[in-house]
Amino acid sequence: NYRPQFYFRTTDVTGICTLPEGTEMVMPGDSVTMDVALIVPVAMEEKLRFAIREGGRTVGAGVVAAIND
Repeated sequence: NYRPQFYFRTTDVTGICTLPEGTEMVMPGDSVTMDVALIVPVAMEEKLRFAIREGGRTVGAGVVAAIND
């Protein structure tokens, strides 16, 4: 499982990404809907934008579509 850093406004937290079944990799320019489990709770709301960072580099960006408890 891929574990990048997710940056929401002024906080960052590690998340565990689960890609849709049948998807092994996402390439630059691709769009994907995926599930992310954050390792610590973070206050957020739907439509909140975030950045995905790996090793100090931004590797993706997204929008919170739904929040699962």
